[in-house]
Amino acid sequence: MTAPTSDSGGMSPGAKWAIAGVIAGGSVAALLGAGSSALAVYFARRVITPARQRVADKEVLAVIRDGQTQQVILAANDDTTVDGVYGFFFDGGKGHARIGRIISYSPAERTVLREVEAVYSGDLSTARWGWWSGATYPDPAAVGIPAEDVLIPVERGEAPAWLVRAKGTARTWAIMVHGRGATRQEALRAVGPALELGLTSLLVSYRNDGLAPSADDGRYGLGSTEWQDIDAAIEYALAHGAGEVVLFGWSMGGAICLQTADLSRHRHLIRAMVLNAPVIDWVTVLAHHAQLNRIPSLVGRYGQLMLGHPLGRRLTGLSAPVDLKVMDWVSRAVELRTPTLIVHSVDDEYVPYEPSALLAERNPDMVTFETFNHARHTKEWNVDPERWERLVKAWLRQQLAPRLNPGSGLDRGSQPGPGSPARHSPAEA
Repeated sequence: MTAPTSDSGGMSPGAKWAIAGVIAGGSVAALLGAGSSALAVYFARRVITPARQRVADKEVLAVIRDGQTQQVILAANDDTTVDGVYGFFFDGGKGHARIGRIISYSPAERTVLREVEAVYSGDLSTARWGWWSGATYPDPAAVGIPAEDVLIPVERGEAPAWLVRAKGTARTWAIMVHGRGATRQEALRAVGPALELGLTSLLVSYRNDGLAPSADDGRYGLGSTEWQDIDAAIEYALAHGAGEVVLFGWSMGGAICLQTADLSRHRHLIRAMVLNAPVIDWVTVLAHHAQLNRIPSLVGRYGQLMLGHPLGRRLTGLSAPVDLKVMDWVSRAVELRTPTLIVHSVDDEYVPYEPSALLAERNPDMVTFETFNHARHTKEWNVDPERWERLVKAWLRQQLAPRLNPGSGLDRGSQPGPGSPARHSPAEA
């Protein structure tokens, strides 16, 4: 269920006085008491403040070497017991390994033995803790794909990107946008399918991700500001031979793509979007995280008010309020006019899938919705790369087929183009 959206335009006078009371450090009666007010501030700041270090919450129990091969015994949890291929970062992120299939699993001992497919950096045998990731490769070279390092001019400097050129002259470029707390490594999973479709790929960085220049306030805009860096990437693509683009986005990267398709002056050149576990509605996501962290719902809602109200800047550090209502694409479903494929796991623990389903239900002409199982957050490719790539390639082939000839009314290609009805598919086993 979608939580109600709060914004200054529709806020009651009582709510305005309440948020003012919190921000001014007023009496307990102003809202929830000093403790709850502080908790609301903490929650709001956590949402928009980039983490400088990921939490190493996956325990390495042993590494077994057999000749040239390695296996790793990990503490069993909801991530490590799902089959597939994953990235494992350790030693503060300096070490990176690719972890493959499950060899054995002992529920009684709460351990899982998995294959180690590759160690790109660091010494896994000395690792004790690390974190699980969908980013299985460190760079294009590890995938065996030639790439160029390029710099995209953005507001405060230059943002590094990987440019992977398709053979021949590619008029359609794929611009790939990673999620919150991730890097462009996340998008390497989609480069292979893009190349098969003849798309040149631009794997970008954006403000506050650790590679691109930081924003003035050093805070995430949750898509409301980051889209400008993606617009700059579109400018770069157009200046270097692109005639149109396809946007790929993961998690918050999906929210950024939606804002780009809505606000960019080049939005008419965005042929399609492929969104993986996207944030469709921040209110739902924030309510979900408040519940996960056992924060009372009222405290969570006032945290959201702080993000969206001008008075909240004193406590959040934002240079401008974040309008969550503008980024609610469930409510704005009919305004989405870019053909969009959404891939989302029904057990996503970080971004609930229900808003994705609702968007597809309310705008079936533009949105195709495909569900996965057991993939958790943004790891649909990791769980079943063959299915993910098959879905993406089939859908994009349809969207990128030659458009109708407006002069003759005859289809110049054998497939319907963008704007033809999309489908809403049920989950597959």
